[in-house]
Amino acid sequence: MSTTELAWFKSSHSGSSGDDCIEVAVTEQAVHVRDSKDVSRPDFVVGRDGWTRFVRYAAGS
Repeated sequence: MSTTELAWFKSSHSGSSGDDCIEVAVTEQAVHVRDSKDVSRPDFVVGRDGWTRFVRYAAGS
């Protein structure tokens, strides 16, 4: 699946100025992460289990 076919979304915590933001796209197999300021760069792909562990760690629980 190409990155143009993915349904990208930004965090609800993103500022209106568009600075320092990432976009995320979720598939059955993985979570894709990219820099919203430069979508031409390759995205980072992590398995769904790894993403879940990261989000739990970042949330502090």
